[in-house]
Formats: sequence, structure tokens, C-alpha cells
Amino acid sequence: MNRRSLAVRLAALAAVTATLAGCASDGGDDGAAPPGSAPPGTTAQRTPDSGGSPAPAPQGALLITDFGSDTVTFVDPAARGGAADLGSVRVGTAPYGIALGEDGTAWVATAEGVAAVDTRTRERTALIPYRTDAGPVTTGEYRGGGMGIALSPDGSRVYVGVNVPGGTGTLEVVDTQRREVTRVVPVGRRPFDVDVSRDGRQVYATNHDSFDVSVVDTGDWTARRVEVAPYGTEGGLGSWLKPHYTAVRPRDGALLLPFEGERLAVVDPGTGRVRIEDMTADTHQHGVTAGADGTLYVVGTGPIDPSEDDGPSLTVRGPDGDERVIPLEGPHETVTLSADGGTAYVSGGFTRDGYWNGLSVVDLGSGRVTRLPVGERPLAVAVLGDEEPGGA
Repeated sequence: MNRRSLAVRLAALAAVTATLAGCASDGGDDGAAPPGSAPPGTTAQRTPDSGGSPAPAPQGALLITDFGSDTVTFVDPAARGGAADLGSVRVGTAPYGIALGEDGTAWVATAEGVAAVDTRTRERTALIPYRTDAGPVTTGEYRGGGMGIALSPDGSRVYVGVNVPGGTGTLEVVDTQRREVTRVVPVGRRPFDVDVSRDGRQVYATNHDSFDVSVVDTGDWTARRVEVAPYGTEGGLGSWLKPHYTAVRPRDGALLLPFEGERLAVVDPGTGRVRIEDMTADTHQHGVTAGADGTLYVVGTGPIDPSEDDGPSLTVRGPDGDERVIPLEGPHETVTLSADGGTAYVSGGFTRDGYWNGLSVVDLGSGRVTRLPVGERPLAVAVLGDEEPGGA
């Protein structure tokens, strides 16, 4: 593990802050709602077909959120070029996270509200406004509105982290039958990710700008703050060394948060105790997911300091801590596994500048990477037909 001192890192970060301020600062609104955004209560649809109902999606199709637009796009990962794009559905401005229910409904966190999409008919069936005042509807990394999103194990609730630019965020609870927000719980700043315990008794909001995870009890709706800052909190909103995404370890429910390809924070959500393990990729890290066997998959977005850090990658970390690092071309954001666990889909729609419009399809057996151009700044990925609901 690279054990360079925090002082050295902070000096390096200061040198690049002027040009790489995106992930590091509190930021403001950096765009207006894109032209043609679907207004609340309407449904718009685009498919490659000449008309009529869309053709059924093939087995193993994907649904991605187009953070650079107002749509979600259906993707055939086995196809190449333009044939991979199976059509899009307008959902609302700058869609971020996605959670897929067993009934085929995809729940999408947008800047405007939570969109419900029927993945069989390929239409938006609802846009549920937030109760939280997140300011004007805008686009870009610091836009207000929904970010992380997850479903309760029984599918009765959607949990969405709502970013309030310049303030603390909230966790909004949506009743999936009534399709309305039923509760709002204060959490930390910029809730990048939302996850749920396997028994549904706790919800975890990973708060980027407050260096913490909010542990929300779904019985009494109280929230506890657990600081997760293996490098400390020096630098505050200007620091790059903050949490982004969390994976819930299947065997014991521990929360796993990667940092810089150097440190893995292992959090006991019951006690709040944080233990640190070594990592090897030596690159700034964002998305993470855990396989059924406990293998961890972590997205490396690229170096903070190119003179010292390594490039973009996908870390495959076994339950015993052994790691294999697969190089990627260009920044990426999130990672999702195929239903059989043999393929990783890594989204190219990085939250900062440097993103690209596509997915990296990684064969986990051979390590072969295929770049698949699709979508508009794709951020979150869901595998259609997957029986395990979860957040992005």
C-alpha cells in the first residue's frame, strides 16, 4: 500500500485543485435543465422501431441512466455499435441512480423527482416530486435532487438520497403503491449512494461532502452519523479524500467503502466502528458493488496526482483480500454485475469532466475489456430480469 503522508497528499491536491475542482469542492449550479425535458406527468419514448409497441428486450439487457440528458436507455450488451441502443425513455432532468424492482419497475432518481419506468412497456408511469426543496432544476455534478436510490427488500418502499446544494441532504421514503413521498429524514451532505440492509431494518446514505454514512432505522426513522474518513477531514469540502459509494457485504452486513485504491473502510453499522484494510490500485475510486460470494468490485476513476497515482481501473477483490486490478481506458463511475456474475458493466459517465458516452464490458474470467458506445454520460446501470433489487 502507498503510505504517503496526508501532508504530502494535501500538497499534491492543492496543486491540481484549480483545474480539477469538480469532486473536491461544494460547487454551485452548473447548467440549466436540458431542452425537451419531459415535464411532470408526461411520458415520452424513443425506440429504433418505426412504430407500435417496442420489441421485448433480450435476455440480459441493461438499463442505464443518461446523466447528461433526461432519459434512461435500454442496452443490449451483446450487440455492438448502434445496434446496442434499444431506445430511450424520458424520465426527468439529469437522472442519477436507478433501482430495479422484481415487478419490472425501474425507479430513477432525477433532479425533478423519482421516476417510475415500466421496463416491459418502456414508458414512464409516474414522476414523484420531492418534498425537500433542492432549489432550481439544473444539471451537472452539483445539481440538486435525487442521487443514490434503493428499494426495500419487499419492494414496498423506495429510498432516495436528495442533495440540497450548499446544505444538508435528506433521505426521502416513497411508497411504491401510493407513489408518493411518505417520510423525510435528514442525512448528510450530497448523498451519493443509498443502500439497504438485507433484513430491511436499516438504510445507509453515503454522504460525500460530510465524510460520513447516515444509518437510518426504518422502525423509528432515527438517523445515526458514522464518520468514515480514513485520511481525516482536513480540507473539508475542498478535500478529495471523501466517501462516494458503499457495498453491503453479504455474509455479515458490514459496509465497505474504498478510498484511493489504498484503503478500504470496513464499517460495522451497529457499533459504528471503522476498521481499515489495505488496497493496491492506487487510484481515486468511486463505484463499488459486492458479488454474492463476497467478491468486491471497485471502480478506479484515475489519478488525483498523475505523477504519483495510477490510472483508471477495476479492482476485483476476493473475500480473502487478494486483489486483481484490470486497467480501464478513461474515467468511469459505477459497476454492476451480470446475473451470472461473469461480466462487469462499468459506466463511463463519470460525475466530473472527463466522462465518455459508453460502458466498459469486462469479462471477469479473462480480464478482457470491450468498450461499448451507448447513452449520454451513462451513470448507473441495472440488469433487467435480475431478481435482486438494489441501489446504484
